[in-house]
Amino acid sequence: MGGALPGTVSGFMKMHGAALADGALDGKTKELLCLGMAIATHCEGCIAFHTSDALGKGATREEIMETIGVAVLMGGGPALMYGCEALKALEQFETQNK
Repeated sequence: MGGALPGTVSGFMKMHGAALADGALDGKTKELLCLGMAIATHCEGCIAFHTSDALGKGATREEIMETIGVAVLMGGGPALMYGCEALKALEQFETQNK
């Protein structure tokens, strides 16, 4: 996409970096927020990226599981199904990082 839409992708990546930079909320917290929103909006790619990035920023399994629970609360039944996808992603990344 970067080659086809360089301005758009570059702008998005700049916004991504600014939004996830440490500030009043640390990067781990922001990644957990992103994961919850990815589950609630049914974005499988985002679930994978933000699960991996949350782990990379020090999120624990328990923190990710609570994030999935809050996302299910906010997103209802469909979010429950995508919460299962997040659990699969967590298990895959945990296995890779051992």
